[in-house]
Amino acid sequence: MKATAQANSNIALVKYWGKRNSELILPYNSSISMTLEGLHTTTTVEYSEKYKSDSLIMNGTHLKAGPELEEVKKFMDLVREKTNVHLHAKIATENNFPTAAGLASSASGFAALTFAATKAAMRDLDFKELSILARQGSGSASRSFHGGLVEWKKGSREDGNDSFAEQLAPVSHWDNLRMIISIVSTKAKKVKSRAGMSQTVATSPLYKGWLDSVEKDLNDVRAAIKERNFSLLGATAEMNALKMHATMITTQPSIIYWQPASVAVMHEVHALREEGLEGYFTMDAGPQVKVLCLEKNAKHIEKHLAAIEGIEKTIVCRVGDKAKIINEDLF
Repeated sequence: MKATAQANSNIALVKYWGKRNSELILPYNSSISMTLEGLHTTTTVEYSEKYKSDSLIMNGTHLKAGPELEEVKKFMDLVREKTNVHLHAKIATENNFPTAAGLASSASGFAALTFAATKAAMRDLDFKELSILARQGSGSASRSFHGGLVEWKKGSREDGNDSFAEQLAPVSHWDNLRMIISIVSTKAKKVKSRAGMSQTVATSPLYKGWLDSVEKDLNDVRAAIKERNFSLLGATAEMNALKMHATMITTQPSIIYWQPASVAVMHEVHALREEGLEGYFTMDAGPQVKVLCLEKNAKHIEKHLAAIEGIEKTIVCRVGDKAKIINEDLF
């Protein structure tokens, strides 16, 4: 009873920030993301009677205690309830990119864990079922099963069964779309997304404005994807990210993920746009800045970003494919 899955990270173009139900992880608003090729999590799960408790090896380190292990144990209880397989498991997981640093490692991580854990339990769930289950570990994980451009529907039901992700467009729909990841810091962030969201919803005076304006952002991005209108897509994504960070900055106590290099990237993107190199930035809950552009401009923009003081690394990502079961186990 063993399986290995691989899932790509995804970066939201219209963000998810705030939950109407924290236990089931049901969001106040829908969100739209781009699945990223090249940033992925690989996870192996094995059930056995010989295991007396769930164990977790993360990026080569056997975790004896801590919040990551407790989160995974809690999630595995949900998987056991769903699959009716009541055995403990050995889990090994590896990211090929920095963990808990604002690059959606929890999205690819819980997607890969959900896929591997259900497959090892000999249950073949469809992507809708996997999305609903993974959402309860990490909201953004619901979007990492599909390739291409994806929408996580907020749903309205109390049980959460209408809150799942669907593909808006396949990888082939916009094959010249690129996202440049500018890594400012590989350190784990001090304020995790989950804690930050609840603080923002409770205390930010701007949160209502965020919710009031997000439906228009969703409609504009859906239209931009359908028409492959890059200017509309980028401008909407950039403003949506700034609005989200405005709610964080006005949270009590304030949450400021931006580092000096983060701000420098934003200024550089604006300067390049004025010069005719069209790109737009977006940021999640972390210091990394991601820049949307088209393939024809990617090398030029990346060169400018890499030269900024404080940028540790840049990665150019294409639109990524769906999650998959693979044959190469981690143990």
